[in-house]
Amino acid sequence: MINLRIFKNLVVGIFLVFICSCVKNYDYSHIRITKIIDGDTVRLENGETLRYIGIDTPEIKIKRNGRFSYRPQPFALDAKKLNEKLVKDKIVRVEFDVEKTDRYNRLLGYCFIANTMVNAKLVEEGFAVIYTFPPNVKYVGTFVNAQKNARKNAKGMWGVYKTINPDDALACTNQIRTVKGKVSGAKHTKRGLVLDFGTSHFKIVIYNNAIKYFSDKGIDPFSFYKGKTMEVSGRIRGYNKNAQIIVSYPEEITIIYEE
Repeated sequence: MINLRIFKNLVVGIFLVFICSCVKNYDYSHIRITKIIDGDTVRLENGETLRYIGIDTPEIKIKRNGRFSYRPQPFALDAKKLNEKLVKDKIVRVEFDVEKTDRYNRLLGYCFIANTMVNAKLVEEGFAVIYTFPPNVKYVGTFVNAQKNARKNAKGMWGVYKTINPDDALACTNQIRTVKGKVSGAKHTKRGLVLDFGTSHFKIVIYNNAIKYFSDKGIDPFSFYKGKTMEVSGRIRGYNKNAQIIVSYPEEITIIYEE
């Protein structure tokens, strides 16, 4: 019986060694992209999915009632086409930030082809918007400048979409837009800080883990933005019958007028 147990353990050990020897250690500084899923998501040669962090592109598939349907938003296919042009079947370098994966087990990274960061290029051409979520904020300054230049030169979506007011934001849920309005007040919640815009159903949300980035700039968002007219760009998300844009960095907010 003892010999049989030893034999079984030996077989298991040999099997595990064999399996481990078959696992390839991928070098993410030199890896091929085999499939473009959409403007900000690709498939790597090892089968893993890479989500470009720091940005957000228009959706190709929309989720409703728990199911995805093919309903490309404006500029979604343009973003995918540019992504394909830049990296399809090419060797890229993937650089990671603090968090390497998300809750869907996708890799989170910055994708470089030669000296071009694809994440920033999509923003620069007006096919993506800033979506920086702490603690992955390494290149937020790069994205802020790229988006400012894209808006200034009316590239991509910025040459088509007009700025909307807070009252119209709810009708644009799940779309990328720029909202301009006057902050009437602020309140603390369990999630963080919420900036209100009068009687409209539009809010700006600053999560607790992003407050420090405002403090680092000497800004107390609870009091600083009250009474100011501002612009903010991003994906408008629905939450409790309200429309909201999530902001993680002060440079994502542009002050237009202050009393």
